[in-house]
Amino acid sequence: QMQLVESGGGLVQAGGSLTLSCAASGRTFSSYAMGWFRQAPGKEREFEAAINWAGDSTNYADSVKGRFTISRVNAKNTVYLQMNSLKPEDTAVYYCAASSSSRYTSGRVPVYGYWGQGTQVTVSS
Repeated sequence: QMQLVESGGGLVQAGGSLTLSCAASGRTFSSYAMGWFRQAPGKEREFEAAINWAGDSTNYADSVKGRFTISRVNAKNTVYLQMNSLKPEDTAVYYCAASSSSRYTSGRVPVYGYWGQGTQVTVSS
């Protein structure tokens, strides 16, 4: 199995920035595609960004395209989400996830077999 631990969440003013990290252990990190999802109260978990095993292909949801950047450093078993120009509607619990379909950058929840516990991001207006 793979264990994922998110960190870096917190409180930030609208227009500010945060960087989330997800540290992985238990499997060969480079064998997995990685994704970031978020879930606000009363809403479904939604896709934000994904990156393939090599880190040379990415996919973003329209709501964060141009503001968020996903990256990975396989030597550190870590995936990052750089979030800029944050908006109050970005407030949610953010989850990282791992997929054994390592060549692809899917936004579908069922593709991801491993999930972290989430980290809270709150954006004040």
